[in-house]
Amino acid sequence: VQLVESWGGLVQPGGSLRLSCAASGFQFRHSYLRWVRQAPGKGLAWVSMINPTGTTTTYADSVKGRFTISRDNVKNTVYLGMNSLKHEDTAVYFCYAQIPHVWGQGTQVTVSS
Repeated sequence: VQLVESWGGLVQPGGSLRLSCAASGFQFRHSYLRWVRQAPGKGLAWVSMINPTGTTTTYADSVKGRFTISRDNVKNTVYLGMNSLKHEDTAVYFCYAQIPHVWGQGTQVTVSS
């Protein structure tokens, strides 16, 4: 049972990234999925959620209109598209599956000029 994030990196302010989180070992298509981030020196902060069918998504106010969560239940992968990135988006980004309560290892996103 695991989640593996990828495609973080260094990007300039105003730039874009698309994170991926690949799942294995559980019934991915039945699970609510979340992206959560941790900025340097701060606690965990919820970013976005998607329901099992992908028909319902929610976002933190700080990313609404800039980030897009999506999922592919054939590829067992959840994505986080990030546009118009700001310095304050710098963080380690984690994906989380509510069932069976599993976290990924995180991927670093750094927004800097």
